[in-house]
Amino acid sequence: MSPPGRWRALLLAAVAACAACGIIYELALLTLSASLNGGGIVATSLIVAGYIAALGAGALLAKPLLAHAAIAFIAVEAALGIVGGLSAAALYVVFAFLDGSVGSTWVLAAGTALIGGLVGAEVPLLMTLLQRGRTAGPSDAGRTLANLNAADYLGALLGGLVWPFLLLPHLGMIRGAAATGIVNLAAAAVVSLFLLRRVVSPRQLATALCALTAALAVLATLLVRSADIETTSRQRLYADPIVAYRHTPYQEIVVTRRGNDMRLYLDGGLQFSTRDEYRYTESLVYPALGGEVKGARSVLVLGGGDGLAARELLRQPGVAKIVQVELDPAVIDLARTTMRDANGGALDDPRVKIVIGDAMTWLRGAPDRFDAVIVDLPDPDTPTLGRLYSTEFYALAAHALAPGGLMVVQAGSPFSTPTAFWRTISTVRAAGYAVTPYHVHVPTFGDWGFALAQRADTAPIPTMPPGAPPLRFLNQQVLAAATVFSGDIGPRTLEPSTLDNPRVVDDMRRGYY
Repeated sequence: MSPPGRWRALLLAAVAACAACGIIYELALLTLSASLNGGGIVATSLIVAGYIAALGAGALLAKPLLAHAAIAFIAVEAALGIVGGLSAAALYVVFAFLDGSVGSTWVLAAGTALIGGLVGAEVPLLMTLLQRGRTAGPSDAGRTLANLNAADYLGALLGGLVWPFLLLPHLGMIRGAAATGIVNLAAAAVVSLFLLRRVVSPRQLATALCALTAALAVLATLLVRSADIETTSRQRLYADPIVAYRHTPYQEIVVTRRGNDMRLYLDGGLQFSTRDEYRYTESLVYPALGGEVKGARSVLVLGGGDGLAARELLRQPGVAKIVQVELDPAVIDLARTTMRDANGGALDDPRVKIVIGDAMTWLRGAPDRFDAVIVDLPDPDTPTLGRLYSTEFYALAAHALAPGGLMVVQAGSPFSTPTAFWRTISTVRAAGYAVTPYHVHVPTFGDWGFALAQRADTAPIPTMPPGAPPLRFLNQQVLAAATVFSGDIGPRTLEPSTLDNPRVVDDMRRGYY
């Protein structure tokens, strides 16, 4: 290959590497935003649209730099490496130490604008470099642009694959972004040393290499110290000491403990406290076992990976088979280790079969029917969870329910999120069930509600199952009273939530109103 050909090939390789880094920075910010603030269609749309707009702004702002394209390109790559590499850490620290979602939103907006602007400036600078006499003549502009776009788009594809399959699972968001910044700076250094040394002056080259080295040192320090930064920042978000932490492709899992009080958080949302989880768990489980199928023997649990529902089911005489469908294997692992005292080792009982998979996907091919179905899923505050609170989901669940069997759905708080609660009740009804809503007081959560449903013309009457063991909270009197709702949280008839229009997600985000 001729020297101009090698020059061009190396520069296009640098284009691909920088494009991969740019898309990874944006994916890191999107992922962390979803983890900290819940993400959502509106937030994601604004971030993506803002990033694309920043690309255009960056291209325009690069015009005055075209006369010095070589040194400007190195400066842009140095800035992009340091801004992108530090972006996830900055977002996390601001969320933990400052005004939570408000501060992190400003950091997210600023990071998106800066990264998009710097990535946008790359294209005109690279186009100028590639069109110089050393690389291509002016008449080859179309071919040059095609090569540049191909390298840019292929690099973006590479970044889009590397983030979810390599960086995020193995390094996490903060270290993954820092590692990407190091790659970005290394690509800029290669361009400086091998491609631009004859284009810029020795002084300019030395200055550029010093800047790149300093930026590399900052990111290398972040890479080494990221665990300390994450641990300190994360602990700021929780009142009690953290005893276990996992960041999985699905969520952030945190378990805290203070004395005898153990708490599970998924993406920052409290799932249970051992101080009072028995009130929630008993109210979730036992009404599902009191239907026409007396002495239910088989139960399907969708979600509930903490093992608390399985613990109560195993206490009920006659239950011989429990199928537990949980998306995240890390939750099951923690349930079997850190949370074992809370669930009594229920998930290791031979009567419990663990299925790792998406509940909706599993229901489409459910091989059996069950005497009872318990839907114990996190609140639908994201579109991913919203699909599990849709008419389509509950219709699929009906295929797994034996004739005369009952289904119980945790439906959120009729006081804190009343529209989301009654939306869930209306959605279950729209899927062809007769529904009885009920609610209990769980001190950690406040007023908490459930839907008791069956495939019949008349709504089921909540009753305790025959042979139920003595419980700490629930009995027939409490269960009967739980079906009464005061005027301020009284019934509403709402449009159902569907896959096409996940209304319940917006309801959850609005909360009180």
